[in-house]
Amino acid sequence: MPIPNAVILRAPGTNCDVETAFAFEKCGARAERIHLFRLLERPERLCDFQILCIPGGFSYGDDVGAGTIFGQQLRSRLSDALREFLRADKLALGICNGFQVLMKSGILPGGVEDWPPRGEAKPDATLTWNDNGRYTARWVHLAAGGSRSTFLTGIEHIELPVAHAEGKIVVRDERVLAGWREAGQIALRYQPGDNPNGSTADIAGLCDPTGRVLGLMPHPERHIHATQHPQWTRRKLDSEDGAGLTIFRNAVRYFA
Repeated sequence: MPIPNAVILRAPGTNCDVETAFAFEKCGARAERIHLFRLLERPERLCDFQILCIPGGFSYGDDVGAGTIFGQQLRSRLSDALREFLRADKLALGICNGFQVLMKSGILPGGVEDWPPRGEAKPDATLTWNDNGRYTARWVHLAAGGSRSTFLTGIEHIELPVAHAEGKIVVRDERVLAGWREAGQIALRYQPGDNPNGSTADIAGLCDPTGRVLGLMPHPERHIHATQHPQWTRRKLDSEDGAGLTIFRNAVRYFA
């Protein structure tokens, strides 16, 4: 099986890059952690990779909004390299702060066809403060069926941890939500009664219309071993793998 190269793109304040790279490597990819500043120096390096992942953390201290500064860097200084990457048969993943970056840059929800955004058009959606007004960290139950996402192939339900303060998706109007449903872009949904942030329609993750770009608030890299689940001693373990590993494995298998 061909071995894909995954770039874990970090920035000042990123803090989940090591475990994210480990997850990709555990699934058979070659993972390289690269600082945003190095990629800004040589944007052509992006051509060497088949998977782009923006991991979790607090990029730029979440100043002026989570993911905003990182997203603007992508939009204003890496637009050509990213457009070439997204138009190729490659994958992009944003986890937690990475999802915020994909949304604030405009890569999601429209994907390559609508990126980079032109003019001052208002976005269809954004991620904002949780309803409780504070950082929230806990495990959640998620439904994943029905989306086009390559990363979620074969996954109907999954349990993962969340850890964020600005994870609530809000949309401009009901037509946006209807469009996502029709295009199969609602990738992950919090199960009824398990929504930690008040996100519209219980949305925890979105993919682009091609299914090759995914952003999600939960952290799959924090459940790659079964023993990372807080109730693992009470459960019969059928595998040493945690549920989140399947997301990374699907990405690697895409290039088989």
